[in-house]
Amino acid sequence: MSATVDGALPRRPRTAERRVTLVDVAKAAGVDKAVVSRVVNDDPALVIRPETRARVKAAIEQLGYHPNLAARSLRTSRARSLGLVIPDFSNPVYAEIIAGAETEALGRGYVLLAGSSSSVGGSSQRYLDLLGSGRVDALLLAGGSMTTADQQRLQQQGLPWLMLNNRPTRGGVARYVVLDDAKAARLAVDHLLELGHTRIAHVAGPAKADTAARRKRGYQQRMKAAGIEVPASLIASGDYTPAGGREAVDQMLSGSRPPTAVFVANLASAIGVLDGLREAGLSVPDDVSVVAVHDLPLAAHLSPPLTTVSMPLRRLGARGVELLLSTDATDVVEEKLSDHIELVVRESTAPPRKR
Repeated sequence: MSATVDGALPRRPRTAERRVTLVDVAKAAGVDKAVVSRVVNDDPALVIRPETRARVKAAIEQLGYHPNLAARSLRTSRARSLGLVIPDFSNPVYAEIIAGAETEALGRGYVLLAGSSSSVGGSSQRYLDLLGSGRVDALLLAGGSMTTADQQRLQQQGLPWLMLNNRPTRGGVARYVVLDDAKAARLAVDHLLELGHTRIAHVAGPAKADTAARRKRGYQQRMKAAGIEVPASLIASGDYTPAGGREAVDQMLSGSRPPTAVFVANLASAIGVLDGLREAGLSVPDDVSVVAVHDLPLAAHLSPPLTTVSMPLRRLGARGVELLLSTDATDVVEEKLSDHIELVVRESTAPPRKR
C-alpha cells in the first residue's frame, strides 16, 4: 500500500472504466458500507464517533465518491422525475405547456418525461401502467380521461396525479387546473360582435374534449346575451387539427345563409378553416372574418395574419407542477387560471362587407 502523509488516506487512481463504490469508501475508512451510506444520506438516527464520521467524509472526498442516483431512487422510490402525458406532439399548443412544466420542474430539482397518448392508440392507459411502476414520482395528464378505476390504480401505486386543462368526466377525486376557456370564447365573440357581425359560426373541438365544451359554452352564452339565435348549421365539430378545421368549413357553408365570421376553438383547426375558405373562393377577412383560441408565433405568419385569443399555456404547465408537488395525492384541487387571457387583433378580422 502506498504511504500516507499526516494520516491522510491514499488516493486511488481513478479510471473511466471503474466507478468508486460504497465498498471502496468503507474499506478506506475502516467501517461497514452501511455506515458510509448513512453518512452520505445524513441519517439523523446514525450514532457514531465524530472522528469516525470525519474519516468517512475524508474518504469520500479523497476517493471522489459520487452517489449512484439511479440506484438511490430505486431504494427510496424517488426517481426525481415527473411524467406528462399529452394527446399529440403535432399540436403546437402542447409544446408551450411542456416548456412551462419543464422549467418549473427543473427549478424544483426534477426532470420532466413527456409522452403522447396518440403513440399508443389514443389511450393514456399504457402510460398509466408504465409510469405507475416507479418510473416517475408524480404524473400530469394534459389529455384523455381519468376514470375512477384509473384513480384507484394510481392511488394503489402511490402515484400522485393532476389533470391539466382537463377535468374528470365521472366519479373520483377532482384534481385539476384549467384555463378560463369560456372567457377566451367571450373575448373572441365580443370582438366579432363589435365589428358588426351577427352570423357568427363556431368550429368546435372534439365532442369529448373538456376544453371544447367550455369554449362552445362561452360562445353560446355570448351569442344568447346578444339576443342572437344560433342555428345548428353554424356549429361544426372537428378535431384539433388542420384537417378537422378544413372539414368543418363544408358544413358551415352548406346552409342558405353562410356566416360572415367564424370563431375557431383551436389554432391548428383555424389553419384548416383558412384553407377551406380559400378553396371555396372566399376571402378572409373581406368575405369571412376568422378568430381562434391560442396565440402562438405561427399565427402572425399565416395568410392573413390571424386574430387570436392569447392563453397562458406556459403558466398552465408551471402551475400544474406547483400544485402536483405541493398538495397531497388525495386533496381536491379545482383551480381556474383567468389572468393573462387577451385578444390579439390582426388582419383576419374586419367589419362585414355590405352586399
